[in-house]
Amino acid sequence: MIVPLGSLRSKVSGHVHNTMHPAGFHGADKDRSFFEGWYVKLVSADRSRRIAVIPGIFLGPNGEEDAFVQVLDGATGDSWYHQYPRSEFITSDTKFDVRVGPNHFTETGVTLDLPGLTGTVRYTSALEPWPVTRTSPGIMGWYAWVPTMECYHGLLSFDHDLDGSLELGGETLDFSGGRGYIEKDWGQAFPSGYVWMQSNHFQTPGTSLSASVAIIPWRRSAFRGFIVGLWHEGKLHKFATYTGAKTRRFEIDDDEVRWSMTSRSGLHLALTADRVVGGLLHAPIRTEMHRRVEETLDATIRARLTTAKGAVIFDEVGDCAGLEVHGDLDALLAT
Repeated sequence: MIVPLGSLRSKVSGHVHNTMHPAGFHGADKDRSFFEGWYVKLVSADRSRRIAVIPGIFLGPNGEEDAFVQVLDGATGDSWYHQYPRSEFITSDTKFDVRVGPNHFTETGVTLDLPGLTGTVRYTSALEPWPVTRTSPGIMGWYAWVPTMECYHGLLSFDHDLDGSLELGGETLDFSGGRGYIEKDWGQAFPSGYVWMQSNHFQTPGTSLSASVAIIPWRRSAFRGFIVGLWHEGKLHKFATYTGAKTRRFEIDDDEVRWSMTSRSGLHLALTADRVVGGLLHAPIRTEMHRRVEETLDATIRARLTTAKGAVIFDEVGDCAGLEVHGDLDALLAT
């Protein structure tokens, strides 16, 4: 088969554009076997109300189309999944600007008009995204350039200020003075086994942690890949497969996830996440949006960062933490 040069150039140009704009929509040329979702976390100033709102789209292998907004109430564990026609899914391919029905999500705030959940929350400080450069375009590093990855990841804001309120079942949830966090995923399916954790509620203001480890299909095999970013005092400490960091300990039991790693420069990061019961979210497998993933917004994460000589740079516990521990954990631990 001969691929027209113009078509090939168009595909390469499109991939470059998408890679350099992780916040935008990547599925404009997709009609099947694709998903994309943005994870918007809102936590009130007193930390009593924690809401995650996820707009997105799923395109099945047989032409199924499912635009959606799903919600997780971190205080109760309740979750809702609202479906919309694909025609009501309108996005930008260069920035975070997503409309799903009457709901609107942008880099300046979110407006919701869902059954039982309405209102507007504004972002009153600039978003703090994972830096994007040509050699390392976002949180995935050079892996973002690989066009055959099963799942891609983006981090739109480690931490930002909130203002506004939502009405939930007749109750007003005040998010003024609260904290927000935004990330996203896109591709064909979620990994078959993974751990994800996140908190921007540490003692030191502005500190945020995002960490994930997963089974990554690679050619005819697989490997355990990980990405960790600790944003602290205006500096991003990166620990990732693509940076040459090494996992020193990785254990999961019913109570905790214990994970430690060392960077090429000798920095050591130890994470301990407490597992608690959460709510169920829909997540993409290759054939459907399947209600299968338990997520909590009520975990705690201890993060301890030290130098090669053992000097402590950071040692605090973050609460209101998101945590997912899912899939083939035996394979994840053994990979």
